[in-house]
Amino acid sequence: MSEQPSTEQPTTPRRVAVVTGGSRGIGRGSAERLAADGFAVVVNYAGNKTEADAAVAAITAAGGEAIAQQGDVADETAMAEVFDAAERAFGGVDVVVHAAGVMTLAPLVDTDLDALDRMHRTNIRGTFVVDQQAARRVRDGGTIINFSSSVVALALPGYSGYAATKGAVEAMTLVLARELRGRDITVNAVAPGPTATALFLDGKDEATVAKLAAQAPLERLGTPRDIAEVVSFLAGPARWVNGQVLRANGGIA
Repeated sequence: MSEQPSTEQPTTPRRVAVVTGGSRGIGRGSAERLAADGFAVVVNYAGNKTEADAAVAAITAAGGEAIAQQGDVADETAMAEVFDAAERAFGGVDVVVHAAGVMTLAPLVDTDLDALDRMHRTNIRGTFVVDQQAARRVRDGGTIINFSSSVVALALPGYSGYAATKGAVEAMTLVLARELRGRDITVNAVAPGPTATALFLDGKDEATVAKLAAQAPLERLGTPRDIAEVVSFLAGPARWVNGQVLRANGGIA
């Protein structure tokens, strides 16, 4: 008797994403969107376990898979453990979304140098550490997504220290894209404009927020969901977008 052909469909390997700063704001929006796209997600957080657990709960309640893993993005040992956790739980890493960041605003002449050092540590060293792990761990065919800011191009007063750190992120992104030649790994940066997150809104009065919201032709602030759509695009179908900075800002020049 001849064997009947198998009716089982081949299974597609599960894709796995690590999202730094994934417990809130743009990071959380990105984590939830990638989970909805079918990724298993590792939600990295700096210190607020309650928010990280809430992000994981939201993902699992919607039918996705996620775990939370604490780690300072500027600490190479802690970030190695984040990637270890991803490999233990889900078998590997395909996408890294580095959304963690800090921002302190002041005119250059008044900027506190300790605050500048904190931004450098998280935004520059943190990106370098995360990207270093990503370059070592992301499976061929994967994606690395960093976060810059539209203020790099807008040159807004008060943003000199923050914009300087994000300029460094853009430089690292473009160089890493070229260094990973031959592995089919894309490396891009998303540069949001004014987005309604705690990081952006903190310390701004209503008049300032309204003025910034009016800059875009769409006449509103962005939302974490808006930015997560760009992350989803880069992590999914955008295989021919590489070594680029996408300014997701509603049309601000």
